[in-house]
Amino acid sequence: MSLKLTTYYTSEAIPPLPGVDTFHSTELFRIYEATPGYRPLMVVASEEGVPMSKLLGVVRSGKHMGLPSLIRRCEVFGFGEYFPDTTSADGKRQKESLFGEMLQRLTQEALRYSFLIVFRNLDNGLFGYGLFQKQGYFAMNWLRVYNSLHSVKRVEERFSLSRLRQIRRGEKNGAVTAVAQTEEEVKAFAEMLYRNYSFKIRRHFPDPTFFEQMVKHLTADEQSRIFIVKYHDRIIGGSVCIYSGSTAYLWFSGGLRKSYLLQYPGILAVWKAMADAKERGYEHFEFIDVGLPFRHHGYHEFVLRFGGKQTSTRRWFHFRWKWLNRILVYLYS
Repeated sequence: MSLKLTTYYTSEAIPPLPGVDTFHSTELFRIYEATPGYRPLMVVASEEGVPMSKLLGVVRSGKHMGLPSLIRRCEVFGFGEYFPDTTSADGKRQKESLFGEMLQRLTQEALRYSFLIVFRNLDNGLFGYGLFQKQGYFAMNWLRVYNSLHSVKRVEERFSLSRLRQIRRGEKNGAVTAVAQTEEEVKAFAEMLYRNYSFKIRRHFPDPTFFEQMVKHLTADEQSRIFIVKYHDRIIGGSVCIYSGSTAYLWFSGGLRKSYLLQYPGILAVWKAMADAKERGYEHFEFIDVGLPFRHHGYHEFVLRFGGKQTSTRRWFHFRWKWLNRILVYLYS
């Protein structure tokens, strides 16, 4: 049987596909598609019309002035999703074979629209190592921070004492946490976060449409939730979680820290998301982006005070300019 690869650029063209990985779902494709500045693409591998695997990437561009924001980049979360059995030795070999085919296709397609391709949030640092190298990628070490929720009765058990005090003070000083329920709350949260987002945490922030579309396509099936922090009926903080498998992922969070110092909005937003994930039975809680291992990162220090475990992972990169990519491959090989 011959393997067929199909690349989709519009959600209308995507046929019904199996799978439970939110990061490679048609629903997330639709969110990207409706968000200004985003261009999704999905590679599907099939045999005789039966889907075998899929891989979702998104090409995005920034809105802020400066060279980094002018560079389009394609981001891929994880290695994709595979439908046959991959627990046996033969299954694992088949998974790597499928990934190699999809990686080659995605690389060819994404480089037509982006300057840089990044594979991030990888749960297995060794999977596909040779395949990435074959396609001209180079790897950089990265940090991963996650909390094991299944091993504690309450998420606060491993918080630092200072973090516990801040949560108590924030609530005592009038801050209230909740799950966003209305379109008005989601819009107000998105606008607040967009206007006040800290660039020390992240260089890129999506258009507010992203969060409105997330509620439309993911929230109904409990694949995402938006949490808000209010003070006197004003939204002063919040966070966004996306759920896949047994893990809750904190994708975005923030708050009006300087204006509402005594309410600790950013801290309460993360705490609420973690407590909710524990209550709903998720086994792990992971912070999606905590920075490089060799660079001081304020957000990295911030999340560690919630008692998470720090481990090393890697990201794979590929630049469009061949001469630049060859230099980086040489330096990081």
